[in-house]
Order: sequence, then C-alpha cells, then structure tokens
Amino acid sequence: MGVVVTLEGDRDSRGKTSLAALTALVEEDLKAVNELIVQRMASPVTLIPQLAGHIVAAGGKRLRPMLTLAAAKLCGYAGRRHIMLATCIEFIHTATLLHDDVVDESDLRRGLASANAVWGNKASVLVGDYLFSRSFELMVEDGSLEVLAILSNTSSTIAEGEVMQLITANDTETGETAYLDVVTGKTAKLFGAACRLGAVVSERPRVEKDALETYGMNLGIAFQLIDDVLDYSAKQATLGKAIGDDFREGKITLPIILAFRRGDEAERTFWRRTLEDLEQTDDDLDHALTLLQKHNALTDTVDRARHYGAIARDALGIFADGEEKDALVDLIDFCIERAY
Repeated sequence: MGVVVTLEGDRDSRGKTSLAALTALVEEDLKAVNELIVQRMASPVTLIPQLAGHIVAAGGKRLRPMLTLAAAKLCGYAGRRHIMLATCIEFIHTATLLHDDVVDESDLRRGLASANAVWGNKASVLVGDYLFSRSFELMVEDGSLEVLAILSNTSSTIAEGEVMQLITANDTETGETAYLDVVTGKTAKLFGAACRLGAVVSERPRVEKDALETYGMNLGIAFQLIDDVLDYSAKQATLGKAIGDDFREGKITLPIILAFRRGDEAERTFWRRTLEDLEQTDDDLDHALTLLQKHNALTDTVDRARHYGAIARDALGIFADGEEKDALVDLIDFCIERAY
C-alpha cells in the first residue's frame, strides 16, 4: 500500500519506528499508574473490578497516560500529580471503550472477547459509568479547578463526538469536515488533554500548555486516520481485528469518503447499498478494497495523517531538545508507520 517513506526516530530490528524511547522514558511512572489503576478499580461489587480489569488488561499500550507522563517530564515536572492525572486519563479512555463496544456491537477488543460479549451490554455501560465517576474522584483529589475544567470539558466533547458519529453512521453523504469533527471529538480531544495536563501540573506558561495540546490533538487525528486505514489492511490480524469491520458496520471513514467522492455513479450505488442499506454479499469487501485502491483512498489517507503529524511535530518546536522531546517526536512516526 503506497511507498514507505523513511522517517526519523527510534527503530526496531525491522527498521520501523518503535515506542521504545517513550516507554523507557516513563517506565517507572507508568508502573505507578498501573498500580493506582488497580487500586482505584477496587469495589465491593465484584463485577466491577472483574469487568473493568478485563478491558484494562487486554493489552493496550497505555498511550494516552504515557502522553501525560512524558509531557510532564518535557516540562521538567518533579512531583507526583501526573501519576493521578494519567490514571484519570486512562479511566476516561477505558470508559469510552466500554461504551463504544456496546454501541458498535463489537465482539472483540484487542483480540479478546469484548466486555459486552462476556458480561452483556448493561454491565458494560454501567461499569463504564463507574470508571467515569472514578476519574472525577481523582480530579477532585487533585484539587485544581484548571484540571477539572480541562477534563470535564474533554469528557463532554468525547460524548458529543460519539453522538456525531452516530448521526453520520451509514451516511455516504458525510463529508471530510464532518468526519474530522467526529475524530476531533471522540479521539483527538483526549490526546490533547493528556498532553496539556503535563504543562498544567508543571505550572508552565500558557504558550507551552497550548503547544502541548496542539501536539496531542494533531497526533490524535493522525492516529485515528491510520486506524481507519488499518481496517482495510492485512495488518488488522496482528491487532486482533478482522479486516473490514468498519465496512461491515457501515462506518463512514476518510478512505470511504475519498473513494465515494472520486467514484462514478455505479460505484456510489455500490457504496450506498453496502454502507447505507448494509446489504452486503461475500464478495463486496473485496470489491470495496479494489475501489479504495483504484482511487488511492488509503494512500491519500496516510498522506493526510502525515500532514497532521507534521503539525504535531512543529508544535514541539518551542521546547528544548532532549530525550523527552525526541521520544514525543518518535511517537508521531510510530503512529503513522503502523500503516505498514
């Protein structure tokens, strides 16, 4: 799929950008976050830690809390508040995953049975609500009105993004602007907040807070764009998902938007039947992949991701060079190179 462009960054044995630098940078702090996650998931209602623990332990990279930890290090922070706030970020993220899987009727999460597939939709929604509540308890314990304002606004924006996605679901008339509004709300906003918190706990000037939020927001957009490409990639098998899950659910993502706009009327009729009406045959996914390739929809989506990655990289320009900045730059490349 396209030409692989060589990027700067920490690389594994196959030449790919890896998370090694970022993981090493925050390793000790991340251990403390994981310990706090376990402590704060505890409840006398046994189903809560069972269900929450199932999804938390399902193999996620803890990318969003790592952003808070790394941003704090970039800003020279030496306290412990970032541990609690990184935990808060992970609880918000996990709660949204529980709710997403119910809305999407997903049976798998990172290659394992989703929580709703094991315990049912009602339990998943309620435990998601519990984790949201736990996150707000952590915010109150932190005691900063600025932190509370950032994360409460983030939570409401994520919910708005989810509702916008519901409105645009199965609608082939959805344009790129509406799609980006959804991505910004449901994905990028939490990335941005996670990064901004690192500057907030460090009491850095507003220009640095804004820069880190810009970095996180654009990283989040790039991350989601690549996720949308991966749904039509053979690499999905390594991520625990089947190729074409978005297609089968009728999700309107950027590759679909580009192929729909660039196709002829016969092709648009195909997209309307398969995505709006969800009338699909066994051969339709292969035909969809052919159309996506024909119109360069996947490679152009990766190019869009590189564009947002470049904005994220520029946002870090005001910070001094060092291992913390290098690790955050490497993360941009890692998120984009997942497509290959």
